[in-house]
Amino acid sequence: MKVVHKGMLLGAIQIVIVLSLGAKLLYDRATRPRVWVLCEVYDPDSPIRGRYLSERLRMPAEGFTHRESNQLNISDWLINSQRAYLEVRDGQLIARPQGTGSAQWVYLHKDHDGSIVAIGQEPVAVFIPDSADVPSLKPGQQMWVEVTVPAKGPPRPIRIGIKTDGVLTPLKFE
Repeated sequence: MKVVHKGMLLGAIQIVIVLSLGAKLLYDRATRPRVWVLCEVYDPDSPIRGRYLSERLRMPAEGFTHRESNQLNISDWLINSQRAYLEVRDGQLIARPQGTGSAQWVYLHKDHDGSIVAIGQEPVAVFIPDSADVPSLKPGQQMWVEVTVPAKGPPRPIRIGIKTDGVLTPLKFE
């Protein structure tokens, strides 16, 4: 086989691999649950910057116990990091200590009202166009991300929105 033919065969194999991955992601988006999740803006310390928003998902936690540290040199983040299984119930993403399917490491945080929430340790990156104007959050507004929850692996972001006075408005970038 000539070198040109080997190169064309290798290129065709790479194209098939990329197309199959794209087809799997589109299939998951069509068949797996989608849900809006409250998020916290996270600015990664990364030398590679792009036009994206990096967000940590914040979700209710069920069945976990928040541990208080009585030692000064122990980080709260360290003792409250746990593996959580993600499930969609009643249109909400929930973190649980046991389950099947999609799982990730979360930080358990105790809110002012005493409830425990899980904050995903691995942020999701929402890519946006270069010309997009991302509005700053005003007091009383929250950033939300719509995600697909795959059978395995982390949630995959679809789009972002801003919730104001209980009304969620997806952002449209042109």
